[in-house]
Amino acid sequence: MHIENYYQRDGDKLSFTRQQASDFAKNVAGDFNPIHDVDSKRFCVPGDLLFSVILHLYGLRQKMIFNFSGMVGDDTQLILPACDGEHMALLDKNDKKYLAIECNGEVSNDAELIESLSRNYVEFSSQAFPHILQPLMQQHNVMVNPDRPLIIYESMSLELDRLDIKHVKLEMTSKSLYVTGKRGAVTLEYIILGDGENIGHGCKRMVLSGLREFDAERMNKLVSDYAAKKQE
Repeated sequence: MHIENYYQRDGDKLSFTRQQASDFAKNVAGDFNPIHDVDSKRFCVPGDLLFSVILHLYGLRQKMIFNFSGMVGDDTQLILPACDGEHMALLDKNDKKYLAIECNGEVSNDAELIESLSRNYVEFSSQAFPHILQPLMQQHNVMVNPDRPLIIYESMSLELDRLDIKHVKLEMTSKSLYVTGKRGAVTLEYIILGDGENIGHGCKRMVLSGLREFDAERMNKLVSDYAAKKQE
């Protein structure tokens, strides 16, 4: 993965160029969400990149909860905090919070384990659209705005029983969509496998905005356009 290629660090300052964030989204995460395009007016850094960088810089704890509260742009300079043991937050110079992290349990700085978990997590995330979200939206007779689809991270969590492993794999166990007006909350739950056994679990939550009635023709076009963009 070579995560160092996808961020810039100057002392306790952390930032991302549009190209770095977009390259990570497309080349590592397989994520072709338009908000990660270099020329997007609503550009933001992928949540999976923030997650991977935090693991790389601070290590993996047995229990970690990430709550996203702001969209990081290429003009955002984040302050890397000292870890007080159980709580961290990524803020900018104006104290605006973008990410809050809760963590406890043992810590591992094993580069091989962190690489495996990071890569497998972002690959798991990349399956969300269209493979998971399209059937969920159809089931609830809603869809995102095909002209301006907005699907963003809300939170993710993981809990591991042990850290004495090198490689892990994620498998989804459940998926759900809760619709309130024009917004939808998606929850994906997964287990973490290591050495052929279940060693942990986690959850990813996303927000869908601008929902409207499901239109099969427009959804099919959105999916085909997404596939074409990915192939290109």
